[in-house]
Amino acid sequence: MNYFRSLSFLFVTMLFGSQILAQAPDSSRIVRVLTYNILHGKTLKGDFDLDLIASVISKEKPDLVALQEVDYKTNRAKKYDLVTELGIRTDMSPLFARAMYYDSGEYGEGILSKYTFLSTKNHPLPFTEGKEPRAAAEVNVVLKSGDTIRFVGTHLDHEADDYNRFIQAKELDRVIRRDDVPTILVGDLNETPENRGMQLLFKNWERSFDDNAFTFPSDTPIKKIDYVLFRPAQRWRILEKRVIDERVASDHRPVLVVLELLPEN
Repeated sequence: MNYFRSLSFLFVTMLFGSQILAQAPDSSRIVRVLTYNILHGKTLKGDFDLDLIASVISKEKPDLVALQEVDYKTNRAKKYDLVTELGIRTDMSPLFARAMYYDSGEYGEGILSKYTFLSTKNHPLPFTEGKEPRAAAEVNVVLKSGDTIRFVGTHLDHEADDYNRFIQAKELDRVIRRDDVPTILVGDLNETPENRGMQLLFKNWERSFDDNAFTFPSDTPIKKIDYVLFRPAQRWRILEKRVIDERVASDHRPVLVVLELLPEN
């Protein structure tokens, strides 16, 4: 008799668990995330077209966008503050994080957000002498559910030698993984999944895509170097993931991931 009661309890438990997994997502906890290297506003047609880039972003209706290769009032970007211009065109709040001074202006990371910023921070990343400085832009926002999440966008070193990417990934993991705040880490990491910088990050961050979700170059992608990672694993559920087939606005394809923040317990 106890045996049958145990079987019944197990069946009910499994059924209840499957019902939880099948529950409709909570719209107040859904976050649409986009990462996009925008080639400092230059399209593959050779022109400077912020309206095209903005249309690519707006079409996906993201809540949070991380932009790489963002210029702030450089000569090559016609003295535009690119992230602010894109914020106006997409009706999102802009944030620029300088990695270095460049071309009579600045160069670094951009974030666009449908949420107001609870806090922001620019994390400089290590680099060896003679190489380009890199940075990570961090924002904390509050979802409609009342939960606070962290969103971080970055762009790691592009050189063939992976040493700078590795030390940047190590420092990024250290400063961002400092507590248990649910965090999404995205960007152009300039490294394919099998390399040591990514392998280091994969130890503590969950990947949202298979390794064959190629993102670069945009016309005929042959490798994956743009990522959406998250942690803690048990706090997030992937609802949608897509490499967007856009071949003109930049030399990278944008990556969209829709995540649901799950209750803590």
